[in-house]
Order: sequence, then C-alpha cells, then structure tokens
Amino acid sequence: MEICGDFIQYLNNDTSMKILMILDDPYDLARVSAVSTSWRQFVIENGLCKQLSLRICPQLSNVVDIVEFSSKRGAAGSSPSNPRILRELEMDHKVYSFLACGLMSSVTEDCIEVAMSASSTDNYPEESIENTLETSNRIEQRASYWSSKGEMDPAVPETLVYKLSANLCVISEIHIQPFQAYFQFGFPIYSAKAVRFHMGHLKSPFEMERDVLESSSTQRFSDEMFVWTYISPEFPMAQVNDVQKFRLPKPVLCIGGILKIELLGRVQRQEMDGLYYICLSHVQAVGRRLSPVLDVDIIDQTGRCSLKYHPEADYYASTENREPGSSTLQSISSTLVHRSVRSWEHIILNALLTNGVLPDYEDLDDNLIA
Repeated sequence: MEICGDFIQYLNNDTSMKILMILDDPYDLARVSAVSTSWRQFVIENGLCKQLSLRICPQLSNVVDIVEFSSKRGAAGSSPSNPRILRELEMDHKVYSFLACGLMSSVTEDCIEVAMSASSTDNYPEESIENTLETSNRIEQRASYWSSKGEMDPAVPETLVYKLSANLCVISEIHIQPFQAYFQFGFPIYSAKAVRFHMGHLKSPFEMERDVLESSSTQRFSDEMFVWTYISPEFPMAQVNDVQKFRLPKPVLCIGGILKIELLGRVQRQEMDGLYYICLSHVQAVGRRLSPVLDVDIIDQTGRCSLKYHPEADYYASTENREPGSSTLQSISSTLVHRSVRSWEHIILNALLTNGVLPDYEDLDDNLIA
C-alpha cells in the first residue's frame, strides 16, 4: 500500500475525467468521493454527479439554479454573485446525488394523487374520473368507473388528466383497465383503440394549487392550461377485461407532476342509444417520487425550472409516523459525526446508501473535514 499512487494526482484532468465518467452508478460516485480528500474534491469541482444525472435524464438540462431552504439559514440560492463558489459546488453535488440515486432506484409505486379533469363525463359525478383511482370496479354494490359521453363518430378521442404525488416523479409505465359493463347484455368492454401519454406542468402552478385545494370539481381544467414536455408513442389497446400495462420506452422524469392520458378511438357501441363510449375502471402511473428533500418551481412555459432543496424535509417526514424510541435516518448521520468519522466522504456515502439526509457541511467540525 505504501507504493500505491493516486492516479488523479498524476494524470491530467481530462484523462482522470474520462476514467471517472465511465461510472454510471451514483453509489459508485459516492464511494469514489469517500476514497480521499483529493478524490472528493475532484468529484465535486468537476460536477460528476450533475453530469451523471444529465446522462440519465437529459430533461434536467432545464434546471437553471438550485435554491436551498433551511431553518438555520433561511433560503440561499446559487446566485452568480455569491462568492462562495465551493459552497455552490458542494450544493450541486448533494442535490444531484439525490437526483441520480432517485433516478436509478428500482422501488416503484402508484404515483397518481389526484384526478383533475376529464374531457367529458357521461353521468357526473356517478361516472367521474375519480372512480379510476379505486382499485375495484365495484364500490358498495355499485359499479365504479369513468365513462365518456357517447359519440356517433368512433374516432372522437378523450383525455384524462391527473396530478402526480410530487412535482418530481419518475414514471416507467402506465396501467389501465377498461370497464366491462356486467349489467349490459353481452357484457361489452368499452376500451379505446389506442392510448398515448403526455407529461408536463401547468402554465400557472399557483392557480392549480388553489383550484385543487378549494374545489372538488374535476371539470375545470382545460388542455390549454398545461405545457406538455413529454409525449409518448401511441400504444394499441386490447378490448379485454384486464389490466393493460403500457411500458414507456424508457423511464420519464415528469417535472411539474401532471399526467395526461389520451384515449384514441372507440370500439364499443352501446346497444341502448347506438353511441360509442370509452369507459375505464382503473388507472395507475407506476414509478417513484423523488426524495422529499427535492422539489421544483417552474420558471416559464419552456420548462426552465429551479430545484428546491429542503435538507430537513426527510427528517420531518420520517418523524411524523415513527414510534417512540425509533431512530431516523438523519440521526444515523448525526451519530456518524459524533463518533468522529474522519471525513465528509464517509457521511455522504452512508447517507446515500441509506437514502438518508446529508448533514450540512458547515455543521461539521473542521477536524472532521480535514
């Protein structure tokens, strides 16, 4: 070990970058930054976590700045006029580490939180879009589904709009179950011919928050109120009474938290009135919301945005429902500090590997950073 050399100190910057840019796992970068002070400095100063995040998700190129919110310092932004360049680089390192780990995570869940609007509803509210959030097609002996209005032309499309559980969600696939009318002759299934998915944000996010909070109506949002930053390929739908899983070509980071499902064409005519309908019993957006320490503010309609970093958010989220005497991920990091962990790299690595909260750089004793 005494004759081992540090290639970062011996090689030029470009060669070292080519070597470390081969790494495509954010946890590997965390381990690299834990090797030594010089390696950590190289990773941070060259923004390797940010570059990895951009390779995983090019949509992050729309991020123009990072704003930190802390009870200790209030709000601090990465303003060009801020002379503390090192602090800015470390902030980028922490935030993009969280982003990269979230983008690579294999944990999935249903990310739909609120049903916002439907282009039409046959019998509102009995056949509302809100019924698609139920996992069963029967609620208290009553059929549970969304139904469009009837149309003479089977080519007329329909759209459903949902608010996701966070402004930053990675969506990998959409699950849709058409409704089978078990109370009609022949048990017809009212699927669409095809489906397409849009993701994006509202043009005026504050208006959306006010409307969602103040009204339970799902009919007030029109398509002109949204900006769609991603549009999927068109997927054919089968006329079967089963959950159909539409996997996206690659996972999509939805910045803004809005999902639109576009139902293209109708296949089933109702015998009673001779009109074509589309009916769905259940919808899921399968993916994951990113760490609660991260949020986003949309700046303009081009999709430019500011990342918001809340280092204490994960701590408060974890303490809301934990039992007395149980430890939190942040307390793990604090324990590491008090045990005289000799470098910041070890704290970054342990926090990332446990999906915990990174402690503030300024809170560490100088002898721990050295």
